Amino acid sequence: MGEMKFMPSGDRAMVVEFGNEISTGVNNQVHALAERIKREQVPGVLELVPTFRSLMVYYDPWQTSYPKLRDTFLGSGGLGESAGGRKRRILKIPCCYGARFGLDLADMEKHTGLDRDEIITIHSSVDYKIYMMGFLPGFVYLGGLNKRIEMPRLKTPRVKIQPGAVGIGGSQTGVYPMASPGGWRLMGGTPVDFYDPDREEPILCKAGEYIRFVPITIDDYYDIRRMIVKGTYKVETVEEDETCL
Repeated sequence: MGEMKFMPSGDRAMVVEFGNEISTGVNNQVHALAERIKREQVPGVLELVPTFRSLMVYYDPWQTSYPKLRDTFLGSGGLGESAGGRKRRILKIPCCYGARFGLDLADMEKHTGLDRDEIITIHSSVDYKIYMMGFLPGFVYLGGLNKRIEMPRLKTPRVKIQPGAVGIGGSQTGVYPMASPGGWRLMGGTPVDFYDPDREEPILCKAGEYIRFVPITIDDYYDIRRMIVKGTYKVETVEEDETCL
């Protein structure tokens, strides 16, 4: 486990850092700390916001303080270490690769030297960990992308990318939850809404969970969209032991 570094953030929050790199090991420590704080119900903690390499801890200054929380974390016997027997929750996200959604697949073929079927197979064969949420409500930063299909961002970002667009930016992949500008390379689209303000839970997933992309046809895409509009579609989820990785 990397050494925890503590920093105050205003009068009611603290940042706990675990390193200065984007890596699975560092991110696992971030989520392990968040899980233990929840499990131990540390008094005064109001909200936890995990990022790539740190955890923001918001607290009630009337119930606790920065020094008290720091001492609690340091004296908890490995509070930042992963507990055994963990399970990971995987959301199976349907994705229509190519068609009208894969605007950059041809460029990806040229850049990687792979044909589109190989690119799709590689992209859909990984369970991607949600390192963090950010940029937009429901935007997932996913770790685990195969280096063979890493792609540089566009030199000039697109003015508008449609909701559900699945793209690659550098060493990461993700899904645009709403229409927005963006410079990631687009390879497909999902009919699933990652953000819906009218839903009971507006954001589909959480940091620390996993996403598995499942290739579908364009007909499947529209069938699922119709079910979503009717409220009859539910994203399939599975749970697996963390030790199965």
